[in-house]
Amino acid sequence: MATASPAHTAHRAAWRRRARLLGAVLAAILILAVLDVLLGPSGIGLAQLWRSVADPQSGTAHVIFWHIRLPQALMAVLVGAALGLAGAEMQTVLDNPLASPYTLGVSSAAALGAALTLVFQWRLPLLSVDHTLIVSAFSLALLCTLTLDAVAKRARIGSAGIVLFGIALVFAFNALLSLIQLLANAAALQDLVFWMMGSLARSDWPKLTVMAGVLAAVFPFALRNAWRLTALRFGDARAVSFGADPARTRRWSLLRVSMLASVAVALVGVIGFIGLIAPHVARRLWGEDHRWYLPASAATGSLILLGASVAAKLISDQVVIPVGIVTTLVGIPFFVIVLTRRRAY
Repeated sequence: MATASPAHTAHRAAWRRRARLLGAVLAAILILAVLDVLLGPSGIGLAQLWRSVADPQSGTAHVIFWHIRLPQALMAVLVGAALGLAGAEMQTVLDNPLASPYTLGVSSAAALGAALTLVFQWRLPLLSVDHTLIVSAFSLALLCTLTLDAVAKRARIGSAGIVLFGIALVFAFNALLSLIQLLANAAALQDLVFWMMGSLARSDWPKLTVMAGVLAAVFPFALRNAWRLTALRFGDARAVSFGADPARTRRWSLLRVSMLASVAVALVGVIGFIGLIAPHVARRLWGEDHRWYLPASAATGSLILLGASVAAKLISDQVVIPVGIVTTLVGIPFFVIVLTRRRAY
């Protein structure tokens, strides 16, 4: 029997290592999800929650478990995965290690679109206000990503210039959001401010269904284009020689990024830096092969957001701190570190 070559043996060993590492992350997600369900300001103990799983007659504990804590934990998994995947694709197609929906203004654009519907109660024909909110968020997020792509390709301002342009977009969209807050009535303003902090507190099963449906629709297409995205890391000329179409790959990737980021923002508000941190961690641990990099970024995003949710509950046992505050406090130092290192990945 022929023995495997050293290169083949090393390749198989690398795949096994990556698979074990991804399995460990998935196990950690499960552990954090359970912990997230157990924690909360209600003061209900583990025994009560355990009885509520199977006993609909357990009263308040049943409601808290099935309609508050479990949807919040599952939403953290889905939104974290969506933002991690969006950040990974964005960093690849823009060839920028600082790219993410939050840092380059895509989340702010989605927030502006959603705020317009939230405050002025606009409705598209045949759609509810909630679905109109998602469409509005998606439209402005897509416009923002296409603008970033056009600037990246035509202005030739370099990686640092793209980051500065994205930051300018963030300020512009945030200024318009401030104007909308000024025009909003008291009830709408309260909802808008709470929503802009990024919170899982209003998660429910219908919203979970929407987020799960979008992620299930987008993720297979991202994996299907994994080799094309990997080819883009070698530059457009090399990607063409491999049989990939860089322009088409970027266009569809940015469409997926817009969809993931806008739906996440529309459902839970603005949650920052997940799309920046998760891809960097995934790239360091799993490498540039997008067959691993994309699912690893999604899993890492889920892990980070669940960790932030648990941390928010541990910080205060009286009130649940919006998880967007926690991710921003963690993400800003990470952003500064990546910016100052100026390392090309």
